[in-house]
Amino acid sequence: MEHKYPGKGGLMRIVKIILAALAVIIIGVVGFVYLAPENAGGLLLKVQRAQAGLDRKEIQLADGLRYVYLEGGKGDPLMLLHGFGANKDNFAHVAGYLTTRYRVIIPDHIGFGESAHPVDADYSPSAQAKRLRAFAHALGITSLHIGGHSMGGHIAMTYAALYPEEVKSLWLLDPAGVWSAPKSVAQTNMDATGHNGLLIKKTDDLVKLFQFAMSSPPYIPRPILNVLARQRIKNYTLEQRIFNEIMTDSVEQRVTGLATPTLIVWGSEDRIINVEASKILNKLMPRSQVIVMQHVGHLPMLEAPKQSAQDYLKFRASLDR
Repeated sequence: MEHKYPGKGGLMRIVKIILAALAVIIIGVVGFVYLAPENAGGLLLKVQRAQAGLDRKEIQLADGLRYVYLEGGKGDPLMLLHGFGANKDNFAHVAGYLTTRYRVIIPDHIGFGESAHPVDADYSPSAQAKRLRAFAHALGITSLHIGGHSMGGHIAMTYAALYPEEVKSLWLLDPAGVWSAPKSVAQTNMDATGHNGLLIKKTDDLVKLFQFAMSSPPYIPRPILNVLARQRIKNYTLEQRIFNEIMTDSVEQRVTGLATPTLIVWGSEDRIINVEASKILNKLMPRSQVIVMQHVGHLPMLEAPKQSAQDYLKFRASLDR
C-alpha cells in the first residue's frame, strides 16, 4: 500500500494549527489565573496534592478544635509541621517523594491555614505540641516520626521533649527556638527598624518576604500572590501574637540531651534564622547530624524539594541499619 505524506506546505499548515492551539490554551490559562485567581490557585493546589498522593481531610478533636490536614501513603506515620505564616501545602511538593514510603500527615497548625483560629488560645510551642499529640491520637497514631520547618521545627522538638517515647525521629528544617545563636539578617533588621518583615499588611510585603526568605523562590503569578496575601493580612493580629509567643520560648534547655535520632537541615543562605544555630542544636542533641544545603535559603523543602527528600530518605534508611 502506498503511503502519502504531506508536502512542505501541508507540514507548515499542521505546525501553524498546533501553535495556534497552544496559543489559545496559554491565553486561556493566563486569563483564568488573572480573572479567577482564587479558583486558579485552588485548582493548582488540587493538582499538586494529587501528584503527591495527598488528600485533604479534616477532624474535630474532643475539645472542639478542628484540624484540616493532608494525608497520603502507607507505612510508618510521618507528621510534617509547617512554619510561621505558612500552611500545610508548603510540604506538598516534597511529600510527593515520601508518600511512596510512609503515611504522610501534614496538618495546618491551629491558628493557621484552614484549621481553627481560636482568638484566646495558648499558642506557645508546648501548647501546640500537646494539641498535635491529641490530633495524632485521634488518628490512631501513638508512635511517629516528625518533621518540622522553622516554627514547625520548634514545635516538633517540643513534642519530642514532652513525649520522647512516642517520637521515633526528628527532621528539622531551619528550625526556630535556638535564640542563643547569632542574630540573623531578619532579626538585625527588626531590631534596627522595629518592623517585622514576617508579618503581612499588604501584598508587596509578601512579595518581599518570598524574595528575602528564599535564595531561589519558585514563580508564583501575581494574582495568586494577591490571594495568599489577603489570607495573611486577615490573620495579621493573631500572627503577631503567635510570633511574640514563639520568640519568648527557647527550646535549648528542653532538648539538651534529647536522644531522639535527628536530622538537622539548614540553608546556607538563610536570612531568617542564622545557620549557626545548627551547630548549637548538634551539640545539644547527642544523636543528631547536620546537613547545610548550599545556595538555599530558609525553605529547603520549597527551594530544593528533591534533594531535601533524598537526604531525609538516606537518614531514615540509616535508622534501620
